[in-house]
Amino acid sequence: MTTKVKLERTQDVARIWLDRPDVHNAFDDEVITQLIAAVNDAAHDKRIRVVVLGGRGRSFSAGADLEWMKRAASWTAEKNQQDALELAKMLRTIADMPKVTIARVQGPAMGGGLGLVAACDMAIATTRARFGLSEAKLGLIPAVISPHVIGKIGAGRARELFVTAERFEAAHAEKIGLVSRVVADDEALDTAIEELIAQIRTSGPEAVAAAKELVRVVPTLPPAECDRWTAQQIAARRATAEAREGMTAFLEKRPPSWAVHRESTSDRWPAVPERGP
Repeated sequence: MTTKVKLERTQDVARIWLDRPDVHNAFDDEVITQLIAAVNDAAHDKRIRVVVLGGRGRSFSAGADLEWMKRAASWTAEKNQQDALELAKMLRTIADMPKVTIARVQGPAMGGGLGLVAACDMAIATTRARFGLSEAKLGLIPAVISPHVIGKIGAGRARELFVTAERFEAAHAEKIGLVSRVVADDEALDTAIEELIAQIRTSGPEAVAAAKELVRVVPTLPPAECDRWTAQQIAARRATAEAREGMTAFLEKRPPSWAVHRESTSDRWPAVPERGP
């Protein structure tokens, strides 16, 4: 099997690269399998705190490989169902991992590529990036990516983009909440990502994972159950060693143990304010 996804580790950051620039990082069954493996690898590596997902070449990802889609047209319903479930697993693995995920969008992100962006916690894009959900133009629907797209931009925006299949620029992606920030070029993109990583390093790793769970669970609970569950979560967090260290460090006006200075000068611990958080 050709290696189509690359995993690189630097300190506490994993960078996962879609490495098919000749086909604009379109994904097929091999990419899906390899991406699931890379994400799981990073998720289970205790040293890793941030995962950056990017694409080699000029495109982030053109979505599904058309040759793969052509083959799928001749498959049985059962095989198509299983194939779609693997795609769903890939996106869910990214969305539910306990580490922070950042999409590095240096170029076009179409269809399933847009789904990858939506599955990440946050995304930064260059002005050259373009987005689109073109499935309806092919007589298809953005079914498997829809939970992540709707969760990111809301049902109203998603409905419009699903049925018009229009393409849009990075500025519009920022406006609707698909990306967090738009920058001028690749150099500014990497600088912005490093600044974001530095900020993430100031948060407790266990608290980050628990905070991501809040976002997943809270919308699914009825009010009374939600209140009970969230009260349980904060009570449990207060008793953790990480929380005790965080509060002690705050009162002592020093960085907590997880925010030790690293090689980069961009991740220095910020000055502690005089008043509480």
